[in-house]
Amino acid sequence: MIEEKIKQLGFELPEVAKPLAAYIPAKKVGNLVMTSGQVPIVKGEMKFVGKVGKDLSEEDGQKAAQVCALNCLAAIKSVVGSLDDIEEVVKLTVFVNSADGFTAQPKVANGASELVGKIFGDNGLHVRSAVGVSELPLNAAVEIEMIVRVK
Repeated sequence: MIEEKIKQLGFELPEVAKPLAAYIPAKKVGNLVMTSGQVPIVKGEMKFVGKVGKDLSEEDGQKAAQVCALNCLAAIKSVVGSLDDIEEVVKLTVFVNSADGFTAQPKVANGASELVGKIFGDNGLHVRSAVGVSELPLNAAVEIEMIVRVK
């Protein structure tokens, strides 16, 4: 049902992105699943590169955040088997590769938060941190970690 909702919203759940270093995409501990940081990779290619507020617009940052959120969901699915097992989204941590003086990280993070809300409804309401950073791996525009509670 959740994957159908994603399609109805005009998105596609990707394959799990291959880790860029020595870690696993997601881990289940009790009834929580935590993802490693997911960057905006689509089919093996980094889609949003550079600093938001310099190389990319705020809107580009929001689109990058959407891709990262979908990659988080793919990582979660790889651990639990079905996104329908997600009872609620608990937390997003959003890192934004920010140009000097760029302070709209919460607006960039809304790209992910609003998508999660559309997918999961009230079960998508979550706590969140939106942090500006000077660099991200492979010059990614955004990186997101997600924590969900599962059945």
